[in-house]
Amino acid sequence: MTTPAPQQFPTGHRVLLLCATLTSLAVGCATAPRATRTAGPAGPARTLSLTRGDAWIGNGVCYGPHRDGQRPDGPSPTAAELRQDLALIAPRWRLLRMYSADATAAAVLELIRSEGAGLKVILGAWIDPETTPAAAAKNRGEVAAAIRLARAFPDVVVAINVGNETQASWSDHKVDEAVLIGHLRAVRAATAVPVTTADDFSFWSSERSRAIAAEVDFLLVHAYAMWNGVQLDGAVAFTREKYDEVARQHPGRLLVLGELGWATRRHSEGEQARLIKGTPGEAEQRRFRDELLAWTTAARVPNLFFEAFDENWKGGPHPDEVEKHWGLFRADRTPKQAMAAPSP
Repeated sequence: MTTPAPQQFPTGHRVLLLCATLTSLAVGCATAPRATRTAGPAGPARTLSLTRGDAWIGNGVCYGPHRDGQRPDGPSPTAAELRQDLALIAPRWRLLRMYSADATAAAVLELIRSEGAGLKVILGAWIDPETTPAAAAKNRGEVAAAIRLARAFPDVVVAINVGNETQASWSDHKVDEAVLIGHLRAVRAATAVPVTTADDFSFWSSERSRAIAAEVDFLLVHAYAMWNGVQLDGAVAFTREKYDEVARQHPGRLLVLGELGWATRRHSEGEQARLIKGTPGEAEQRRFRDELLAWTTAARVPNLFFEAFDENWKGGPHPDEVEKHWGLFRADRTPKQAMAAPSP
């Protein structure tokens, strides 16, 4: 539960975003496995396709593309850098989560299409509190960009996620429920893909989540054992417990674990030192991921591991700041222990 800088991606508990605007584009699609919300305010549920041919692609990864010297609203990755990232991602995953609909996201979608990477993307539309007319306009621009990209890349975009951790009690960028619902409805009305919003298990397992759950096609659930003071031995059991809590609150709904992971370093001061009790490290991350994949693969629980690459620009200035160290690869794209060989 760290406090991200403006426009950050969710790191081990938060997500830092890419934000910008985009040129226009056009067309739409969607398909797939279980997602059984019957008619609600948003209409019958759309299904989320998590297969490619006969293969299940539900073990995915979260992707923030910024390297050292880059950041949202600053220098962006080059086409060559994005191409290198996709070359590392494609042999290991088939499902990718991004957090915004900016020009970098558009470039990634184009590379996936043009270079035959075979990846499918849950695209993000980042939503901030609408405290000013300018903030509201920025949100509308982000939503419009996500709609354009989903229409332009129906072969790549399998869903749109509107808003990240905007309803959890501890969020520092809470958005009014009615505002979020308005944006969810706008995206759903203008696209054919499944639409959702991402939030912490503590929100989705509460009674107050029902109004928003009625607006989405599946639930994107964050569940960080590490941020909740859990030791490694109990980390996957904790994840399963929180998954089951949300399932009981929303029976029959498709749940996707939208963020979960194990950091490889953390600072010895501040909130992270107080909240994180499990030992960080590459061996620990590898064990957590191996045990997690054993469960999710056997039970067909869709999930997006946080995250593909370390992002050293995140969090505070100290090099051990935990927000910098959730990646399965280091910021320079060298693999950590968990990436010693491609995963199934």
